[in-house]
Amino acid sequence: MEDSPLYSSTPSSQQHLLNHHREESETEQQHGSNTKQHKKLALLPLVFLIYFEVAGGPYGEEAAVGAAGPLIAILGFVIFPFIWSIPEALLTAELATTFPGNGGFVIWANEAFGPFWGSLMGFWKFFSGVINLASYPVLCIDYLKLVIPILSSGFPRFVSISLSTCVLSFLNYSGLAIVGYTAVVLGVVSLLPFVLLSLFSLPKIDPSKWLSFGQEGVEKDWTLYFNTIFWNLNFWDSASTLAGEVEEPHKTFPKALLSAGLLTCLGYIIPLLATTGAMPLDQQSWVGGYFAHVAGVIAGNWLKIWMEIGAVLSIIGLFEAQLSSAAYQLLGMADLGFIPRIFGERSKWFNTPWMAILISTVVALGMSFLTFTEIISTVNFLYSLGMLLEFAAFLRLRRKFPALKRPFQVPLGFFGLIIMCLVPSILLVYVMTVASKIVYVASAFLTFLGIALYYFMNLSKSRKWLEFSRVGDKLGEDDYVL
Repeated sequence: MEDSPLYSSTPSSQQHLLNHHREESETEQQHGSNTKQHKKLALLPLVFLIYFEVAGGPYGEEAAVGAAGPLIAILGFVIFPFIWSIPEALLTAELATTFPGNGGFVIWANEAFGPFWGSLMGFWKFFSGVINLASYPVLCIDYLKLVIPILSSGFPRFVSISLSTCVLSFLNYSGLAIVGYTAVVLGVVSLLPFVLLSLFSLPKIDPSKWLSFGQEGVEKDWTLYFNTIFWNLNFWDSASTLAGEVEEPHKTFPKALLSAGLLTCLGYIIPLLATTGAMPLDQQSWVGGYFAHVAGVIAGNWLKIWMEIGAVLSIIGLFEAQLSSAAYQLLGMADLGFIPRIFGERSKWFNTPWMAILISTVVALGMSFLTFTEIISTVNFLYSLGMLLEFAAFLRLRRKFPALKRPFQVPLGFFGLIIMCLVPSILLVYVMTVASKIVYVASAFLTFLGIALYYFMNLSKSRKWLEFSRVGDKLGEDDYVL
């Protein structure tokens, strides 16, 4: 396989590669001469940004019980993190600390397999991210319509989705540090009702209810079950696109991923154990929003209302974290020269990538009128394609740059790494095989669009139709290795 155009695979160039990404992440305080210095992300806001990239709370896990019964749902949220979340988080910790620049997985695929695959990875992940982003204003309005029925359909629904998307996007424009600390507040407030629900449930818990395989006569829906668990526990790598904005990423990222992992797993398991153990099983009632009903039954209407408010706050946190990831991914792709330089433009006031935020918001608005099921299925498929390439890039980089110093390294030999990547890859393939025809068509179209954009960008560079960043602009002459 040919080397990336940015770096060769000689030992000296490996050190240039390491030095460049470290210096960029730790010392680059400006992007152009007219931008202000900006505050880097500290550990706590990064923990909650990762938390919202992945979970955002137990909202949405109810469908796993409805699809397969309490025992299989509980086992899913206990076992799945070990075969999926932990491998993905370990991979992210190693690669984000070794290549700590904005763009994350785009940089990894580019360094492993060259610019074509780096570009395709970028478009797969961007499309899955902004399509996922489109689901959050829809969910938010679906909760609000219970209080304001006029938002259920028609022009009022269109206006409310569009307005909420634009308002939430402006918060992202105001700065990543602000978004990070907002995520901390949103996370605490949206998790507290589940802590109280679990405490109120304790006297009512009957552990034998956890062993139920489901009610007789209720068919298991394995597609819904796996899609629900997969959707609730993926996107661990999304925060890697912000690595260039993090304080000392080689130290901060592993700690943040571990903390977010514990918070996510406990946030899913404890409320699930509490509610399935305390409530009589009515499997068909276990759909989105059922936790709020349980809160009303066990603790009273006040907790039900708080949980519904918490759901809206959680959705806001999910939107902000996903938009940050998508925008800084575009910024990284612009810095690497995959897309025009204008996509990397930063605001003079807030130093945020305003054009990337605008583009992500516009695409998300265009997708927000699909059904929620279509959105999630397409996201899962595109994300699976990207993750298969990401696992391959991880293994390739271990072989391609064996002498490269890694601040955090997964403590396994190469064969162990293959096994670590193989198990979740089998799961990814399964998720892709159960997709519907419309998802196959949509994913194929977006894949061909990504390929077409790669060749169009190359043509634009050669004809000088658009202005692109050059590698030398970011590295300096001493670090530019041919």
